[in-house]
Amino acid sequence: MNEEMIMDKVALGSTGIMINPLIYGTLPLGPLQAGLTPAEGGRLIRHALEQGVTMIDTAELYDTYSHVRAGLEGFRGEAVVVSKTHAADAPTARIHVERALRELGRERIDVFHVHGARIADPFTERADVLAELLRMKEEGKIAHVGISSHYISAFRKAVDHPEIEVVHPLINRTGMGILDGSAAEMGEAIAACARAGKGVYAMKALAGGNLISEARASIRYVLGLEGIHGIAIGMLSTAEIEANLALFRDGTADETVWQKLESRKRRLRIMDKFCKGCGFCVEACASNALSIVDGVARVDEEACILCGYCGAACPEFMIRVV
Repeated sequence: MNEEMIMDKVALGSTGIMINPLIYGTLPLGPLQAGLTPAEGGRLIRHALEQGVTMIDTAELYDTYSHVRAGLEGFRGEAVVVSKTHAADAPTARIHVERALRELGRERIDVFHVHGARIADPFTERADVLAELLRMKEEGKIAHVGISSHYISAFRKAVDHPEIEVVHPLINRTGMGILDGSAAEMGEAIAACARAGKGVYAMKALAGGNLISEARASIRYVLGLEGIHGIAIGMLSTAEIEANLALFRDGTADETVWQKLESRKRRLRIMDKFCKGCGFCVEACASNALSIVDGVARVDEEACILCGYCGAACPEFMIRVV
């Protein structure tokens, strides 16, 4: 583990933001996964904030703004809020940012990403969206602009784009979910981004739950990579929050607690009796883990990283990470 990670806070690149390296990932709280109420999710977020977590990661796609707002209500400590837009055009991106501001009750979002899991080159494929986010930064509605992707190439390109101040790469020790190379190659791109002054916080350190049985080793691997300032982890209990904080803070890990946490199993559930075979989930899958077989959606569990994006794309709401 890098020595700087033992401290309570680290600098998020050159943004001027100081964060606890454990970042609250809110994807599992919402309808794509656990389906907690805003009050339930808010209580967990608030507990994390009171225990020292300082940064919350959300997105338009996650539908967890109400959970984040509930967690922040009345909180007087530090809270950095990051969101993302998966919009393919500038007008929709503006709608997403304005909705985030309204639903979170904030005048400015600390970081807003171009959310492009399957976008290899966001600087060309999402050029209009990026330009719109930069305009909204000038308007004071966004403090810092970033990109999120499962592609190594996106981060290699980001090195040469000073307007991108924060990056959110997929990285885990098996390389699961990386679309164009290995974990080692993603690690090189991450280090290059950090050397260029960008804030770097990782996603999918546990491969969406596939590495839960080896969670401690998997988290330590990502924390030990050059250039990593933090990791976004979805947490669904106070026990998870406290265990992760101890692990991030000084490497301690209560064996009894972690054995229980690492024994959990998660999977993608497709209610195939109601599936109409439209294929929208296949298009949304960032890992090429879905296909239509005999008229219904099927998942390749070896490839699935349990992100839940397919659930958001399903018009019949028949897919969920459980």
